[in-house]
Amino acid sequence: MGKRLLMGLMLLAGAVQADERCAVDDRGREVCLPAPAERIAALSPGATELVYAAGAGARVVAVVEYSDYPPEARDVASVGSHTRLDLERLLALAPDLVIGWVTGNPAEQLETLEALGLPVFYIEPRSFEGVATTIERLAHLAGSEAAGEAEAARFRDGMAELAERYAEAAPLSVFYQVWDEPLMTINDDHLIGQVLSLCGGVNVFGGLERLVPRLDEEAVLAADPEAILAGGMGEENRAWLTHWEQYPALTAVARDNLFFVPPSLIQRPTPRLLEGSRLFCEKLEVARDRREASP
Repeated sequence: MGKRLLMGLMLLAGAVQADERCAVDDRGREVCLPAPAERIAALSPGATELVYAAGAGARVVAVVEYSDYPPEARDVASVGSHTRLDLERLLALAPDLVIGWVTGNPAEQLETLEALGLPVFYIEPRSFEGVATTIERLAHLAGSEAAGEAEAARFRDGMAELAERYAEAAPLSVFYQVWDEPLMTINDDHLIGQVLSLCGGVNVFGGLERLVPRLDEEAVLAADPEAILAGGMGEENRAWLTHWEQYPALTAVARDNLFFVPPSLIQRPTPRLLEGSRLFCEKLEVARDRREASP
């Protein structure tokens, strides 16, 4: 009887260990779960998209404001904003895995969650490969490897196809506006800067030190980009581009190269970045055609 009990306990221990899930997050910490996550809290809109992309959307029990994609994420309980969490409501939802954003969530609140014993997995993809590996790691933690690996492969293949297609594209000077007041852009190290380079664009402020530099209008006028790309306050708000039309001598204005790109397609490091990158590349091709047609 004692032998049987011992063997049973050993088999049970082996089964538990076999179900353990470990992954290294973007802070270099190994996070281990005794079993695949069943109740996931995603604490930024980007994290929410990535968990769904990993095939684990049905396990998401908590999100934050502006987690609007995919559409079903809008029906998940919100626990505040990415900058200020409602910890009481979050804890009441009993997550067994919390997905935090390295630079976006309040550190002291996430430290509180860890002190209470909740596993926190930090993410913040800063490259195309980073997007793919984040999907794979989240899928591993949730036990949805097949779906996550398929989505990561689709994203990798799509970005590689774009890189090949535009490898010989003629360089084109570009200003990307990420905000209006204060006026802000991105440098070459930023993920959006990497998209510009992929499409053959030359970021006129790419060499600046800060990832998201602040500018004044005079700097943009002096740089005189051939194209201006911008998002806006919402998915269909072109007001930021309209602002530049008061400078008809600006090359981008003279050639009608003021291009709107829905911000959610380019400003979140998720698989939709592939769609945003295709749009970027198409806009720059239009600008190249207009360059050849200009006197």
